[in-house]
Amino acid sequence: MKDTPEKPAAPTLRRAPRPEGAAAPKPGSAAATSRLNKRMAELGLCSRREADAWVENGWVKVNGQMAEMGQQVTPSDRIEVDKQAQNKQATQVTILLNKPIGYVSGQAEDGHEPAVVLVQPQNRWREDRAPMRFNGAQLRGLAPSGRLDIDSTGLLVLTQDGRVARQLIGEDSVMEKEYLVRVVYLGTPAAANAPTQLTRIDEDDPVSTNVQAVFPAAMLAKLRHGLSLDGQPLKPAKVDWENPEQLRFVLTEGKKRQIRRMCEMVGLKVVGLKRVRIGRVMLGQLPVGQWRYLAPHEKF
Repeated sequence: MKDTPEKPAAPTLRRAPRPEGAAAPKPGSAAATSRLNKRMAELGLCSRREADAWVENGWVKVNGQMAEMGQQVTPSDRIEVDKQAQNKQATQVTILLNKPIGYVSGQAEDGHEPAVVLVQPQNRWREDRAPMRFNGAQLRGLAPSGRLDIDSTGLLVLTQDGRVARQLIGEDSVMEKEYLVRVVYLGTPAAANAPTQLTRIDEDDPVSTNVQAVFPAAMLAKLRHGLSLDGQPLKPAKVDWENPEQLRFVLTEGKKRQIRRMCEMVGLKVVGLKRVRIGRVMLGQLPVGQWRYLAPHEKF
């Protein structure tokens, strides 16, 4: 009797791995379900939006069956992705821009242009050694991953890759972001429970040199931990003096105008703010107004 040849697995699909440390549900137990797009994002396969697009294109199977939009899955369900999706994902770019003052991070507003208009061939940094060539298709779906205020400068990430966006600004992201912040001193809080009421505020004559010498250590401790914004306590931050007029902040969250508002609460006024690092990626020598590609070997 001849052995029946085993049917080979479809070569165009890859199976999503089980997250490290996750155990398969016990037989007969009720496993929690979640939407397919959310599960695919959790597995690091793509963003939720990409997942929906892949399902629409017929590039996703669940337990060997073609996936449906909005389908519920369990952690034990087998998710397979067609190579066409992988190939499309491989062409997506992530761009690092040194945003100048006067540009907004996202959509144009109040007559100010979005930073993405600077992503043009003539603005590519001549020292960029990434192997990619610029083409217009790289601008489609290119969106900022995180905000940088109009009056701030420094590292802004724009990406077509939903995996990068989720890593930087996803709900569970704890990515470090580092800033150099030049400040002047306006005064000390009148009371510990009223940090916005200052004993001395002189906008015309602030302390602008050797601020470190006059700024109370207790207020530096407040910047590190103990302030609240919008009714929510802030996560601990790393805050130290870089030089007598400049602080270095390292945050793992990004509320609107967070650093400026934090400084106001302890009697400081921000007169210059530059983001110099996101995760393991540094701004480095990238000139203001110019951009480069995230190199294949670089990881946030």
